[in-house]
Amino acid sequence: MIGAVLFSATAFLAFILPDHPDAIGVGAFLRLPLEWPVIALLVLVTSGWLRRVIILLSAFLIFLVLFLKIADIGVQSAFQRQFNPYLDLKMLADGWNLISGTIGTPTAVAALGGGIILVLLVATVFLKSLRWMAEARGHLRHFLLGAFAAIFAIGGPVLLLGKPQVEFGTPTYLSARLGLVVRSVADMQVFEQELAKGRGPRDGNDLFQAMKGKDVILIFVESYGRSAVEDPKYAGVTSSRLSAVETQIEAAGLHAASGWVTSPTVGGLSWLAHGTLLSGLWVDSQARYDRLMISQQPSFNRLFSQAGWHTVAVMPAITMDWPEAEYFGYDQILSASGLEYRGKPFNWVTMPDQYTLSAFDRLTVKPAHARGENVMAEIALISSHAPWTPVPRLIDWNEVGDGSAFNDQATSGDPPSVVWANPDRVRSQYIQTIDYSLATLGDFMARQGPGTVYIILGDHQPASIITGPGASRAVPIHIVTDDARLLTRFQVDGFTASMTPTNATREWPMNELRQLLIDALSGR
Repeated sequence: MIGAVLFSATAFLAFILPDHPDAIGVGAFLRLPLEWPVIALLVLVTSGWLRRVIILLSAFLIFLVLFLKIADIGVQSAFQRQFNPYLDLKMLADGWNLISGTIGTPTAVAALGGGIILVLLVATVFLKSLRWMAEARGHLRHFLLGAFAAIFAIGGPVLLLGKPQVEFGTPTYLSARLGLVVRSVADMQVFEQELAKGRGPRDGNDLFQAMKGKDVILIFVESYGRSAVEDPKYAGVTSSRLSAVETQIEAAGLHAASGWVTSPTVGGLSWLAHGTLLSGLWVDSQARYDRLMISQQPSFNRLFSQAGWHTVAVMPAITMDWPEAEYFGYDQILSASGLEYRGKPFNWVTMPDQYTLSAFDRLTVKPAHARGENVMAEIALISSHAPWTPVPRLIDWNEVGDGSAFNDQATSGDPPSVVWANPDRVRSQYIQTIDYSLATLGDFMARQGPGTVYIILGDHQPASIITGPGASRAVPIHIVTDDARLLTRFQVDGFTASMTPTNATREWPMNELRQLLIDALSGR
């Protein structure tokens, strides 16, 4: 009898477990999975090799379903989509870096180990209990046959009536996952065709003439999404900051136009957003990104380099080799080591945004101007990256130095394990880091003054713990410059003449933004 009890418990856990974190609740487990009596009856009415095959296949089914559902819960929590075996198995290392950097390595090891142990334990208990139940004899065997037959006889008609209390969802669940993989393979074939046709200009020799004599700085602000501007939990902080930045830059002779852009990713994988904007192609998976990196589609940066600008990538999060840089075609790369930061890291965040911008000005802008060159830069600001602790603070720009002035800030505040124990605390510190990044940008632009065009946008929305379920995938974009004619071009294309985009402002797909920028910056 104990075999039947353990079999029932593990079967219920596997077949009823929701595949989305928002669906986990008491109600989700008040259902009858019809797979439970079906497997039991198949084992009880068969014998010999056929029974052994059914037991092994059932154990594998339990393992597969549990693995996929736990993977779904993790990927939905981070990226608000299903786990895709075809695309996501390549990204295990990146996922580990994200999770361990957010909640700490010990906690991440415990969570990962716990998940693996749970799946293996359930599958093992299921296998052994099914074997024990199959060996039942006499009255116990007759009782089990009668009980499971009765459950099936009652549940089957209820299922046919479409009642939600009974389900037989595993075949549909697995076939849908197989369909997802098939569609992903087909999607790569479509992407190959898009690469073959190309998108936009093939070289930059005749482009960007309207920008001669100006620097062009493209800045991605980590996790700066539409929710930071419009969600009532954050709007008060962000609205005040954007208004303050607007006042600050206008005093320096700069003005802004703002809009919305749809990102190809959410919760992470910032490089997909970078690849999408810079290539003009929709790059919403690692497979597409990897294929783009070996293509001949010219990047936005490369077009500027061909047009005569000194192009630079400022990437404070890059701490290892970066072979993808060859595709983008930068003249100069300032990775974490190249930025010469000598201060302490802010947990996962290697350096605060203020230092990144200060080092960029010192290591690239001033030397380029001394050579008579203008700069086109792509900058990733990462202070607003999870785990959002500690929150940096602006200091006097003249005291930034080699970054050691930030050491006290870097070791202040609670560790991620403490912050992430309270969701409200996580949300509070998230918006504080966004506020810091925007304040830093406002200060930097006002100090630099006229002569530069800034393109500032978020890379993606943060995870659902910040936005809630079903949030928009849009991010804000701000064009800041002293060139009134340039701002007029963006306003004609639906941008708002302000640092704050309105609800009615047009939302551009990020891949279409590249051509919009090329046209506007070329004076078309």
